[in-house]
Amino acid sequence: MSDDSTQRFNRRTFLKATGAAGAAAAMSGVAAATPGREPGPKKDEILVGVSAGKGDVEAKVSQHVPGNAEVVHTNDNLRYAAVKFPSSASDKAKANFIDAVTKKDGIKYAEPNKTHTTQLSPNDPRASDQYAFKQVQSDDAWDTTLGDSSVTIAVVDTGAQYDHPDLQANYKSNPGYDHVDNDSDPYPDVPSDEQHGTHVSGCAAATVDNGTGVAGQGNTSLINGRALDENGSGSTSDIADAVEWAADQGADIINMSLGGGGYTSTMKNAVSYAVNNGALPICAAGNNGSSSVSYPAAYSECMAISAVDSNENLASFSQYGDVDLAAPGVDVLSTIPTDSYAKFSGTSMATPVTSGVAGLTLAKWSLTVSELRSHLKNTAKDIGLSSDKQGAGQVNAYNAVTTDPSNGGGGDDPTDPGDGSTTETVSGSLSSSYDYDDYEWNWEYSSPSQIVVELSGPSDADFDLYVNEGTTTAASPSNYDYRSISTDSQESVTIDNPDTSTPLQVDVDSYSGSGSYDLTFTEYQ
Repeated sequence: MSDDSTQRFNRRTFLKATGAAGAAAAMSGVAAATPGREPGPKKDEILVGVSAGKGDVEAKVSQHVPGNAEVVHTNDNLRYAAVKFPSSASDKAKANFIDAVTKKDGIKYAEPNKTHTTQLSPNDPRASDQYAFKQVQSDDAWDTTLGDSSVTIAVVDTGAQYDHPDLQANYKSNPGYDHVDNDSDPYPDVPSDEQHGTHVSGCAAATVDNGTGVAGQGNTSLINGRALDENGSGSTSDIADAVEWAADQGADIINMSLGGGGYTSTMKNAVSYAVNNGALPICAAGNNGSSSVSYPAAYSECMAISAVDSNENLASFSQYGDVDLAAPGVDVLSTIPTDSYAKFSGTSMATPVTSGVAGLTLAKWSLTVSELRSHLKNTAKDIGLSSDKQGAGQVNAYNAVTTDPSNGGGGDDPTDPGDGSTTETVSGSLSSSYDYDDYEWNWEYSSPSQIVVELSGPSDADFDLYVNEGTTTAASPSNYDYRSISTDSQESVTIDNPDTSTPLQVDVDSYSGSGSYDLTFTEYQ
């Protein structure tokens, strides 16, 4: 509880339901990959999520798998299993399995292992100059800091040429992991065909002031989680595993210049895991020019980045809508294999420019995930586009490193949000599945920039979080504006520019199991 004597939340209702508590089960926290899994799209697989407290993931799922299918992969941290059907299996057979298995006790969800692709639109050959770092004023920020090797950006992408002359100084000595081929070397299998991850790496952190080639946004450490194949395509499971791996490596920022496939619980759980473990996912809005952003950018945990050109106009290909920031993404010059350079276009390029600025920001200020997100938006430059095209504005490195975040949302001490925010925690307990507690959050600020609601519950139970804004109707599993429903009890909902016309409605719901929890509200000015 905050030292502030004014309690800004109140328990709306406190209802208890009877029922047996779920059995406890240990989580190994280690993803198990099956040797020989083919890289790239996995259209014949169904991902099945198992609630915490419901036993071993593989054992739980295997008992429900039909004879013509098999469990080929598990991730015990994210608590899902991949079930592979033969290529001859019909879509109806897979749909029947999804329908049947989700009715089984302890099965949280089942969904196709969807395909994601790079967000790149190749353009003309190499130009003789760069404009991206100048447009976001990274060069002006370098008078304050060139970056810090203690800050890490994880590039979840194709493989990267980590020994490129313009990248090797910033890539860590252990450069990453290949989740496609399941080995410890993320180097491109065929460098001439696999350029995307190297280009993205250079947009973020090609070595500054080394007398070689181009400059990224700052000298931040890089690691590469290879999750896309040579064609720039990858499965939900490979990407989710790479996001989890990046968070476990201590990444501060996870760059995801990829999209497609729509909403999946598996990917939602992965980005939630990243945020809960101190990593900010920054994602490409997408390249089909539509008025809504692609997933994973559309998840509330992620920052969605649109692309603008050198005249600060929205790129013709850039998706827009619920974007957070804009950044240069047209004809961006960067590194490619082997030891070379090229100009590419896409929200794939705007995203690592933003990630690089975020890394430069963390070299100057010590910020939590929520504080970094707010600070990047608070210091963005208005370039005259509508908010659905630029979000808070074009990311601006100079403003980000020279503006003290404690003056408007965030502070140097990650345990103290500072004068620009307020935080309070309430503790409670749920006795069994279907038990729930409802709360209201009464706003401290008239126009807050962000509210973060975080749930921390027992490791052997599956508690979920539901939130409504702009209404007096209590949130619930059947009525919510936002939700976080991972297979464990670590949940988080982030709302930018929330509706303060009514108190925020929050529901803590037990999907399975029982125990105590902490619910934390952090409101940013």
